[in-house]
Amino acid sequence: MTDRLGRLKSLRREMEIFEMDGFIVPRADEHQGEYVAPCSERLSWLTGFTGSAGMALVLSETAAVFVDGRYTLQVEQEVDGAAFDRCHIADLSPSDWLEMHLKKGMRLSYDPWLHTGPSLHRLKQACEKVQAELVAAPHNFIDAIWSDRPEPPLNPVYVQTLDYAGQSHVDKVQAMAEKLQESGQDAMVLTLPDSIAWTFNIRGSDIPCTPVALGFALIYSDETADLFMDGRKIVPAVKDHLGPNVRLFEPTDLAARLDGLGQNKKTVRLDGASAPEWIHHRLKEAGATVALDDDLSVLPKACKNEVEVTGMQNAHRRDGAAMVRFLNWLSKQPYGADINETTVAAKIDSLRAEDDLFFDYSFPTISGAAQNGAIVHYRVSAETSIELPENGLYLVDSGAQYRDGTTDITRTIVRGTPTAEMKEHFTRVLKGHIALASTRFPKGTTGSQLDVLARHSLWQAGLDYDHGTGHGVGSFLNVHEGPHRISKTASKTALAVGMVVSNEPGYYKAGAYGIRLENLIFVQPSAGGEREMMCFEPLTLCPFDVAGIDRTLLNEQEITWLNSYHQRVREELTPLLEADDVAWLVEATQAL
Repeated sequence: MTDRLGRLKSLRREMEIFEMDGFIVPRADEHQGEYVAPCSERLSWLTGFTGSAGMALVLSETAAVFVDGRYTLQVEQEVDGAAFDRCHIADLSPSDWLEMHLKKGMRLSYDPWLHTGPSLHRLKQACEKVQAELVAAPHNFIDAIWSDRPEPPLNPVYVQTLDYAGQSHVDKVQAMAEKLQESGQDAMVLTLPDSIAWTFNIRGSDIPCTPVALGFALIYSDETADLFMDGRKIVPAVKDHLGPNVRLFEPTDLAARLDGLGQNKKTVRLDGASAPEWIHHRLKEAGATVALDDDLSVLPKACKNEVEVTGMQNAHRRDGAAMVRFLNWLSKQPYGADINETTVAAKIDSLRAEDDLFFDYSFPTISGAAQNGAIVHYRVSAETSIELPENGLYLVDSGAQYRDGTTDITRTIVRGTPTAEMKEHFTRVLKGHIALASTRFPKGTTGSQLDVLARHSLWQAGLDYDHGTGHGVGSFLNVHEGPHRISKTASKTALAVGMVVSNEPGYYKAGAYGIRLENLIFVQPSAGGEREMMCFEPLTLCPFDVAGIDRTLLNEQEITWLNSYHQRVREELTPLLEADDVAWLVEATQAL
């Protein structure tokens, strides 16, 4: 058993050596991504918590781990309560905890590579309230005591060719350079791995589930660029692809290049919401003018071009065929110990992996039977895996990274005979899905303005769900991509043609079952009307389980939409399937 108390003691010894009273351990790396390489799993190493979002605050006499609502059960299972307070941020925020435990004159330290300016702001305010100090640590204290820390990834970089990318990296850099010129800016720092991958039409495998290579980049107003990436990852074909206008440097050269920009009094664009505070501080100290503004690659990356949309459609067609093969197989599996969350997840994973363009899964498959389906970001393990119910619901949320597109789909599957309550809740979730999928909206509309459509039917029954309705999705990139989203939270980014977004309303009855119905959809123009209008087109092709539907709750427009969608699913997937799977699909897509 891992000695978490021993690791905590070693950390406190390191803090004491450097006269620090506390240290912040975020679940983050230098690039602020959702997934991190094994060498950056500092929070997991220290605390045992393996979720994708969280933070530990360690003081000399006490410590705490903070998680959101997705991980309240997981943190109880993974984190030793004798070593750490286990805190839900909705009940006790890190700032509030610090105000309770910090004392005047204390020094709380952090690694400026692992935090953005905004993420530090509230922590700094909490320190100031009690007259404590928030200071940059001389080095990362975890790294100093993690004796068997894995080496940084060195997987080779490869080219995302034009037949998948649809636009050359030369054109992308030129477009960003023109924006810099218009803004009176000399350069822009790129820190997000997906921004770098998209900009230079390269991909990698440095972190799980996301085909990116870790590094940094500078885009200049003269249409040249610097790429800071370990040279051992750059094969000759990639050098040839990048060409003479992209200069290659080691990551350790970044500091000197930033210093040069400062010494020459350049104006440098930096996305403060995603860039590490270390870069911001270094530029300012060197004398640069830092323009805090959006990463110029983010919006064009989100608005997929025709080639990328076609690739996504092709990927979803093949992914849909894999899902049909899976659902047909599952429909034939009897109730029993062999048909459990683990074995069923392994089946859908294996079917996807047969695809010639398969690269990785877009996230670990969420396989939740009965009460486990009510845990929104449930991750099955040997300890938690249960049998699929004889009569009840099974939720599976899964996806893949294919060379031509990224997929993400959730289906809730009826096993045996559902209760009337299950069918009502399933149908209300489906009504929300259809309402969003079938809406038209004027140019300039944000996702937050549409979110209510997905919740309306649930609200009328006094129900709701606590997660967002939709997240952006990349083109063989991040499965969670900004800047657009569909949620209650206000968004400043309007939906635009080519954006891909999920449509995933849900309902979760704690201790009983969960329901989520998710398709990926993309924005396209919609003719007719006085205003410029847009609509959504489905990318995901897979039947919904009609055994979960209470037909009396659907109106004629909703039935027409569902029948039309199922007809399209049947027509597009049939050529990709064997006879037995086609027979199942025909039955599953019969008109209501």
